Amino acid sequence: MSRYDLTDFEWRVIEPLLPNKPRGVPRVDDRRVLNGIFWVLRSGAPWRDLPERYGPRTTCYNRFSRWRKAGVWARLMDAISRAHHGEIQMIDSTSIRAHQQAATAKRGGADNCLGRSRGGLTTKIHVVVDAQGLPIRLGLTAGQTHDGQIADRLLDHLGPRIIVLADKAYDADRIRELIQQHGATPNIPPKSNRRWKPCFSKRLYRERNLIERFFSKLKHFRRVATRYDKLAANFLAMIQLASMRLWLRAYESTA
Repeated sequence: MSRYDLTDFEWRVIEPLLPNKPRGVPRVDDRRVLNGIFWVLRSGAPWRDLPERYGPRTTCYNRFSRWRKAGVWARLMDAISRAHHGEIQMIDSTSIRAHQQAATAKRGGADNCLGRSRGGLTTKIHVVVDAQGLPIRLGLTAGQTHDGQIADRLLDHLGPRIIVLADKAYDADRIRELIQQHGATPNIPPKSNRRWKPCFSKRLYRERNLIERFFSKLKHFRRVATRYDKLAANFLAMIQLASMRLWLRAYESTA
């Protein structure tokens, strides 16, 4: 068993959530294929370097791509993260350097979330985490995009009595009003040029280290730490799989 493979506990959680296939030719062993996908995710290696113990590389890649298009990875992520601790939530982003092969997609197609910033060609990962530093919502933009531009979509799930922690990049009246419209409370440090200074708790703000620690754990997955995927949808699917693995490890540690 490779150290990147699913443990028995992780497989018991995932197996009931996988799509059923009641008719036709039986699917190739799901656990073996998933182990191959997680090997690529964790090692960062190309699909063609997949070890033979995981079966044909085309089977693993096709399953990854087909289930991404069918929304399976997003549904798994939603199901596994449903038990989040939402009293305190944090939003932030991190920039990921894109490998040169990620920039070879055809021009004029779908937005693949690649942009120029000080780090060169980059993609920005936007995340909302819960009070344990585990991901709830994920999003992608080009590297030069301001953090506040995607906040509307990532924070549309808020409810009453939730406190949202964010840094000064999110200190905009529009974002504060969005949070308050859902009955939640923003705890964002005010910018120095603000005439009116909103209430802000430094003690609560210290909890924001949890989202920084999440980014550190996320980048242990080398397929996320450097973007190799041409399509933004494939890169987001890799981030969803890495986030699921972090959730499963948290479940296993408390089981």
